[in-house]
Amino acid sequence: MVREVNEMEFEAEVQGADRPVVVDFYAPWCGPCRMLAPVLERLAAEWSDRIRFLKVNVDEAPELAMRYGVTGVPTLMMFAGGRPVDQIVGLVPPRAMEQWLAQGVLAHAARS
Repeated sequence: MVREVNEMEFEAEVQGADRPVVVDFYAPWCGPCRMLAPVLERLAAEWSDRIRFLKVNVDEAPELAMRYGVTGVPTLMMFAGGRPVDQIVGLVPPRAMEQWLAQGVLAHAARS
């Protein structure tokens, strides 16, 4: 499940995570964001034991989007150890996202 968080919850969810966290910075009016949502839900179900999935509405959390340099939606940002380590901007094929997730898990394992 992809859990929506606000600015107050974001820090605790990302900083305290024991595994990589993928954050979907999205907007409800964004067509590609709506297309990405069911793909992320499927990936979250498949990867839930290795990666935590969150989403942030950039219209409701503009300061958070600005802090992480989000200028376009959708932006998927991967965090490890509370810090951003990689990102994907725009809609990409599900296979490319799966490869990106696998690389993130491997990189996290190498750092641990």
